Amino acid sequence: MPHVALARNAMATRFEMILHGADESRLRAAGEEALAEIERIEAQLSFYRPTSEVSRLNAHAADAPVRVDPELFRLLRHALQLARETGGAFDLTVAPLMRAWGFTRSTGQCPDPRTLAEAKACTGWRNVELDERESTVRFARPGVMLDLGALGKGHALGRAAEILREDGVTSALIHGGTSTACAIGSTPDGEPWKVAIERPRPPGTPPPAGPAGLLATVPLRDESLSVSAVWGKSFTVDARVFGHVIDPRTGEPAQGALLAAVALPSAAETDAFSTALLTAGPQGHDALAALRPGMKTLLLTECRSGGGLAVASKGIETSPG
Repeated sequence: MPHVALARNAMATRFEMILHGADESRLRAAGEEALAEIERIEAQLSFYRPTSEVSRLNAHAADAPVRVDPELFRLLRHALQLARETGGAFDLTVAPLMRAWGFTRSTGQCPDPRTLAEAKACTGWRNVELDERESTVRFARPGVMLDLGALGKGHALGRAAEILREDGVTSALIHGGTSTACAIGSTPDGEPWKVAIERPRPPGTPPPAGPAGLLATVPLRDESLSVSAVWGKSFTVDARVFGHVIDPRTGEPAQGALLAAVALPSAAETDAFSTALLTAGPQGHDALAALRPGMKTLLLTECRSGGGLAVASKGIETSPG
């Protein structure tokens, strides 16, 4: 069966897709349309582009209600719902804390207590007020800022998948970097798409060859998988690693887990829930896994005594070793 592979850089990520079907030219056209949609969403949601709608909100919503595009309004409403459901373990207002910890434009640094306290005071999903009738957004206090990085990539992948389905694509896999993958249908031989989750390893070291380097291989059919981890952007102080995933409830980098993975049909929700699971850690695993029927999860933590790693999973089979 003919196939097309396409790729594009957006959202500081390499988006790649492979599409299978009978007509190669139609597959390519559908893939280009889907990638263009990802770029459009980046222009709307980017925290870093001064022309984006999110940047406009961050600049003006503390002064007066700001009318936004209906699509963005629906996404913000969904994000607030997810924040409520997760008890704030996922929070779209985490931007002040990300900035305080130096993760917005660098690999991070410890903030002084005053800077951290000021950032924490501006964080909290209850500071975002939506007016359904007017389609406006207002912040309850100055200093509140939105950062949809823990939701936007999944939202973009979900929209890209919708476009591919509308264009008649029935077999495809899309992924954004190493964090989120979205499967449409099955592979050409009728098997689920298989997405690997790598075992953690010291930064800069290559993965072990073969199955030894895998934590799990997750079969996906019309599902999405998101993985959140403390490595990536991080720094170390006194042998303690501070990762870029901030717990909005404490104001500090998440310490409860090393890696969290979530599988669901919605890529936006897997994106948000994997962040929330990494933040909540083992104590919040059961409650989070119960938020959606059929949610599959995996959580990797450091053993408190004796060193080593511990894996807890619900519906995701881990690899031997």
